[in-house]
Parts: sequence; C-alpha cells; structure tokens
Amino acid sequence: MAKESVAGLTFEQLWALFQETDRKMQEIAEENRRISQETDRKIHEVTEENRRISQETDRKIHEVTEENRRISQETDRKIQETFDKTNLILDKRFKQTHKEVGALSNRIGEIVEHLMSPKLHRKFKALGYRLENMSRDYEIYDSADRHLVEVDVFLENGDYAVAVEVKSKPSQDDVDDHVKRMELLRGWADRRQDRRKFLGALAGAVIKAEVRDYAFKRGLFVIEQSGETIEVNKPPAPWEPKAW
Repeated sequence: MAKESVAGLTFEQLWALFQETDRKMQEIAEENRRISQETDRKIHEVTEENRRISQETDRKIHEVTEENRRISQETDRKIQETFDKTNLILDKRFKQTHKEVGALSNRIGEIVEHLMSPKLHRKFKALGYRLENMSRDYEIYDSADRHLVEVDVFLENGDYAVAVEVKSKPSQDDVDDHVKRMELLRGWADRRQDRRKFLGALAGAVIKAEVRDYAFKRGLFVIEQSGETIEVNKPPAPWEPKAW
C-alpha cells in the first residue's frame, strides 16, 4: 500500500520531522538537567560558603569575646593595682600627716607650757602689768549657759585681763579671729558689770613679719617662742595695746 502524504509532506518527511522534534526535546531536556545540576551545584557552593562565613564569623566573634574578656581582666587587674598603690600612698600620707599633726600638737603644747610658766608673769610685769592669776583653756558661758568663747591662756588681776590665743604658725586670719574673740569678751564683761580693761595677745612658735606687724596694727601683744623660753616682741614705737 502506498504511503500517504500529510499537508503535502510525505511520510518520510513527516517521520524525519518527528525525529528532529524528539531530538530537540531531548536536547532541551538534557540542557534543563544540566542547568538544574549546575544550579544545585551553585546552591551547594553558596550554602557551603555561607556555612564557612558563618563559622568564620563565629570564630571571630569568639576571638573578639575572648579578647574583650582578656582586656577586661587586665583592666580589672590594673585598676586593682592602682587602687592598692593609691591606698598605700594614702596610708603613708595619713601616717605622715598624723605624725606632723602630733608634732604640731606637741609644739603647741610646748608653747602653752612656756606661757603657763612664771616667766610669762614676769614678761608682763616688765611691761607694767602685775597679773596674779593665770588659767589655761579658759571657757566662758553666757547667762543661758551657752558656750560663748574659749581662751587658750587667760591672765588677770583686778584692773586687767589678758586673753592669749596660741597658734603654732599664726596667720592674719588668726589675728582677725582673736580680735572678734576680744569683742565677745568685752560684751560678756559689760553684761557682768566687769569694768576691767581686756587686752589681747597672739602667741606662736613661728610668726611671719607681716603677721607680727598686722597683730601690732590690730592692737595685740605678740608672744613668740625663743629657744627654751618665750618673749613678748617689742612693738614699734609709738605703740599702745588696744584695750577692749
């Protein structure tokens, strides 16, 4: 039987067309398979790269964390060392200060002891003041029993009272403070109808020239330690002590 033709194509031509179409489809399928495999490979590579990057990131984070911990521990160690050294320095300074304060207290005590000796009576007697009574840490209270003022050394008789303020190294502020103390004494005496004249004196182990001159200017006697005794400094002429 003779082979029929389709749409002007012989059987052989149509068969050849089918075979070509099938070949093309196989080629397309093969290409799709190749592309799929390549895509899977690339996805795998990307996944592996991401895993590598993640692991590297984790490693670096761990390294940074360890470094931060090391730095923190080192910082804590240095802070502790600094703290210990600071405490050691402060302890030494405290002991030195305590020693100096102790020496200062002893120095003031020596001055007061000299002031309390009979020599002080003689010093003021040579200046024309016969002061029979002398007290140390003389405290005065007002009528309501409130503490009014304290005087380091207080000498007195029926006509005069001398209030002595003792400092190791007095300053001009100490002079001003003692003048205020003298004013308080005067007010206290007036309320008691005490008509005696109150005189002020500043005593010190070391007194600068400007402080000495300022004390004279405010009308105070100046008493200074000299070796194993004390001396009432000779004021510039003409000079009169201020009487409160």
